[in-house]
Parts: sequence; structure tokens; C-alpha cells
Amino acid sequence: MDSTNSPFNQRRGMMFVLSSPSGAGKTSLSRALIEQDEHLILSISATTRPMRPKEEDGKDYFFIDESEFLNKASNDEFLEHAKVFDAHYGTPAKFVDQQLETGMDVLFDIDWQGTQRLRQKRAQDLVSIFILPPSMQELESRLRKRAQDDDDTVLRRMTKAAGEISHWDEYDYVIVNKDFDHSLEKLQAILDAERCKRIRRPGIKAFVDSL
Repeated sequence: MDSTNSPFNQRRGMMFVLSSPSGAGKTSLSRALIEQDEHLILSISATTRPMRPKEEDGKDYFFIDESEFLNKASNDEFLEHAKVFDAHYGTPAKFVDQQLETGMDVLFDIDWQGTQRLRQKRAQDLVSIFILPPSMQELESRLRKRAQDDDDTVLRRMTKAAGEISHWDEYDYVIVNKDFDHSLEKLQAILDAERCKRIRRPGIKAFVDSL
């Protein structure tokens, strides 16, 4: 009875959110999790910024012009959206809902403000995890080892990190990313446990009725 297409295995997907201050490992963990889990995909945002070399429409972003973006925003077609510098970014609700309906889980690499907006729209589908650094000293060390920013930028990121970390208690789970592999194992364990929740398994009733 427990075959791939059985009612027992029918499942609604979830929105799996990872947030952290810059340098805590959120993006690296997201990529590794996507690579090892075939039922997890990365959310694709719509944006008004120009397409960069090697980027693909519908894979990296949905590239649209500003008037179309603003029209979609006014029609409540985004789960969350924001303007960053001169470009708009938003999460298309239709794309996410289509994935959830087919049982795919959608991974979001967003900040605490975006997480709040997702919770307002789809609280029942949301699972949120905050990634903490083992210490502020280690966080600064990681930022400097990346060699992507000058000293002033590192200091700005460290100042911003304190504010972001203050929202840790708004999340369902908290992971201290001291060891990358261990943190990745914890994320996979959370995914597996959340997938077993009764509210995400609409096919269980039919399975039980058939016993």
C-alpha cells in the first residue's frame, strides 16, 4: 500500500525559510540542502533589475519591467516584496502555490522581515529556521575570510548582524552553525520531521480508511 502514488504518500509541500546574519552560513547551507534533497527547490523571485550574463529567466529570476511588477504587487500577486536600491524583488504566490500543491517544498533564503510577511500570508505552510554563528568573533572572522568586502563594509555587516540576531525568537527552530556538516544534518532532520506532520499529509485519512 505504501507505494509512491499511494494516498499515504500524498503530501502538501511547505515553505522552508532560512534566515541568518551575513556570514553565518545560510546561503552555503541552502545550496547543500538543495543538492541533497530532490523534493526541495529554491524559491524564484521576480525582479525588475536587468538580467546579468549567464542568468536565465525562470531559473535565476523572473525578469519583468517595473510597471508589470507594480501591477502584480497592487493585485496582491506576491507573497512578499521589497525594493532594494533601484530594483524591486518579490516572491510570486502562483509559483510557490503550484509547487506546494504538487508536494514540493520551497526553500527561502530571506531575512526576518520577509519571513514575517510570509507568515502573514501562509502561516500554515511556513517552517522557519534561524541560523546563528557560534560567536560574534567567529562571524567577523568568516566575513573577513570571504575577502569580498572592505573593512567598512565588514563593520556595517557586523552592526546589522546584531539587529538581525535580535529576531531569533520569532523562528520555529534555531541552529548554531559551528560545524557545517552537523548543521546540514539538523536541517535535513527538521525537513524530514515536518514532512511527517499530520497537517501536511491529506492522504493519510484515505490510507487509514483502507486498512
